[in-house]
Amino acid sequence: MKYFILTLALFATHLTCLAANIVILTVEDPNNYDAVNSMRGFAEKELRPLGHRVIILEGNQPKPTHFEGLVTAVKDADLLVLFARRCTLPKEQLDAIRAHLDAGKPLLGIRTANRAFLPLPTEPVKDPKLAIWPEFTPEVLGGENTGYETKGMPYSVSIFPGSAGNPLLNGVNAEKIRGHIALYKVLPLAADTTPLLIGTAQGQQPAQPVAWTRLYGRNKARIFYTSLGAPEDMPQPDVRRLLLNGLAWTLKKMP
Repeated sequence: MKYFILTLALFATHLTCLAANIVILTVEDPNNYDAVNSMRGFAEKELRPLGHRVIILEGNQPKPTHFEGLVTAVKDADLLVLFARRCTLPKEQLDAIRAHLDAGKPLLGIRTANRAFLPLPTEPVKDPKLAIWPEFTPEVLGGENTGYETKGMPYSVSIFPGSAGNPLLNGVNAEKIRGHIALYKVLPLAADTTPLLIGTAQGQQPAQPVAWTRLYGRNKARIFYTSLGAPEDMPQPDVRRLLLNGLAWTLKKMP
């Protein structure tokens, strides 16, 4: 009985040490890959059991985009998770995200985060109270947003040359991962990125990185991004492990 109590105490201590305030920004959008349901499931099955405190903020539709409570939530966030596309935010909300990153706090981007604050050219933002961040993808994520590769689906995934043994790939069997919807064209990556995985659509070249890390800004905010995230991608155990590893890395729980 004493051993059981001691085990529970040690487990509780472990969770307390691991626990972080995580804020997830996502939107219910037909073109956002069922992100809201994916993030709800990921938070409930993977994050909260680890002791993390998770707030999911859903942006409204139609645009302009508004995340109720964002400014307050992000101020207290240890990690910001972004799975949203083409958001047009009130200036104070985008300023809160910039402040989070400028303070050296981390961000984990999933799939459509590579166009998070980039409106379509056909939808110019004219309201001075709204703000966009067209440079977010190259400036923060360290990649590009140059289209899709839709042939040869599903695409295969492998370890980026030289990345075998990276702690972020612990428990990830890359060969079992299949990307089911549109391989994102993200090249060229910034010189200071560390690519982890690469995706190849059959018969199509060049292959495209699908997961990488980098440090952003003067205070070296940890950035993890993956272009995986379609509804068929998210249930795969190796994709979930990749995300959990990325989350641990951003929170400095691994080197």
